[in-house]
Amino acid sequence: MASNGNFNGNGDGNGSLSGTSTPKDEGSSVPPQSKGSWSSFLKSIASFNGDLSSLTAPPFILSTTSLVEYSSYWAEHPSIFVAPANEEDPAKRAMLVLKWFLSTLKQQYSSRSEQLGSEKKPLNPFLGELFLGRWEDDAGITQLVSEQVSHHPPVTAYCIRNNKFGVRLQGYNAQKASFSRTINVKQIGHAILHIDAFDEDYLITLPSLHIEGLITGYPYVELNRTSYIQSSSGFTAKIDYTGKGWISGKKNSFTASLYPEGKEKEPLYTVDGQWTDAFTIRDAKTKMVVDTFDPNVTKTTPLTVAPIEEQDEMESRRAWQKVATAISQGDMDTTSYEKSIIENSQREMRKREKEEGREWERRFFTRIETFPLFDKLAAKIGESLNDNLTSGVWMFDQEKAGDAQPPFHQQEYY
Repeated sequence: MASNGNFNGNGDGNGSLSGTSTPKDEGSSVPPQSKGSWSSFLKSIASFNGDLSSLTAPPFILSTTSLVEYSSYWAEHPSIFVAPANEEDPAKRAMLVLKWFLSTLKQQYSSRSEQLGSEKKPLNPFLGELFLGRWEDDAGITQLVSEQVSHHPPVTAYCIRNNKFGVRLQGYNAQKASFSRTINVKQIGHAILHIDAFDEDYLITLPSLHIEGLITGYPYVELNRTSYIQSSSGFTAKIDYTGKGWISGKKNSFTASLYPEGKEKEPLYTVDGQWTDAFTIRDAKTKMVVDTFDPNVTKTTPLTVAPIEEQDEMESRRAWQKVATAISQGDMDTTSYEKSIIENSQREMRKREKEEGREWERRFFTRIETFPLFDKLAAKIGESLNDNLTSGVWMFDQEKAGDAQPPFHQQEYY
């Protein structure tokens, strides 16, 4: 859930790049010798009118990780991801879905800056770029497929599923970044969680965000406004992100409530805390604590990916290996050279497709014309599809996944 062209993190906890750096090698904040270029970059942002993704960031702010990897942050706590499947009570089940969503926020928006000293600008994925992996723990095997389904506009689609518990998450997202005293990012798209045992769906909207710490050279993400989770079983979760104010308040603060749809003033559960730290879930009537979550106690499960030499040429870590190595070594000449090889190859492919009157065939996802499930759930919370901003509506295609042939290794995951 992060954007091209902003400092929305760079990926961590996904295993190291074979022959390249781990994220911790990327350095942190603005080195003294780069203060001048950082100031120039801030001035260019402030005076820029258009898509911020087209701006060239200073070398020290570049990440070795592609944005297509960010889908993995949805499920780094697999046991929490699948927990709703074991709950018979629909209200408690909706509460557990809310807990899971809130537990993902630290990983999605903060974990990189904490490890690296500041957020880094991720590599912009190319059309067709893939990232495949799986988690193995007490929840069994949880599988991930992430694919860049559009380049203009940049859109990443993903599917995460655990067959043992019958839980599946799929979605897609794009972003619009602008500048007004800071970098502001509106996330476009959504995710839908499905639980087989109850034939139940949860529509998840994405929070807006902005980048703090630009002036000091220590960029980090702060969430703002409101996001929702709407269930097909008749419950709505509303999450309000407040953050730190000028005078009071704690960084990364939020409040949330779960209520029967249409009855916001009659909540069943309330939640408060910091999405980067601990939060507490209470029974709204009795005020008794019913659950808690602390990311400092609940450790993430490492994501397993295939060795680079076994990966398909379209898989992210293999495709960007030389670029990532150059970035980690501070070699910007080689970084630019290797990036240009990938970019020029992509331009040539798009040119050839246009001449032949065809479109790039997505490996795992298909564009669909209508989405009745979204329409039904979104109407309850006033959400729009905005498919004109995401090059369509994207759904995981099981037939395509089943058709893929060796040596492409996704048969290990699907």
